[in-house]
Amino acid sequence: QVQLVESGGGLVQAGDSLRISCAASGRTRSSAGMGWFRQAPGKEREFVAAIRRSDDTTYYADSVKGRFTISRYNAANTVYLQMNSLKPEDTAVYYCATQYGSNWLFPRLTGSYDSWGQGTQVTVSS
Repeated sequence: QVQLVESGGGLVQAGDSLRISCAASGRTRSSAGMGWFRQAPGKEREFVAAIRRSDDTTYYADSVKGRFTISRYNAANTVYLQMNSLKPEDTAVYYCATQYGSNWLFPRLTGSYDSWGQGTQVTVSS
């Protein structure tokens, strides 16, 4: 099992930057990769970004490409999401998630992930 804890959310203004983190503990060596998703009130959870453990290949939703960057720091078992040029429509609870095992499958789908964090709120005011 892998436990995930997000942090770093907050209230910012449009155009600002924010970095959120996801700290993993437990059987982290069993993780094939990590993903970030978000969920706004009244909307479904949607894919934001993901990173594959084996070669650090990254994936992004079109809505955040060029503004958000996912990265990981192996020594601390932490994954980051650097968010620049934030917009009010980026307001949501942001969740990190991990896939178990050696196979990295469909990183844009919520059903591909086995463990989830509790989420961190990001609010962008206009």
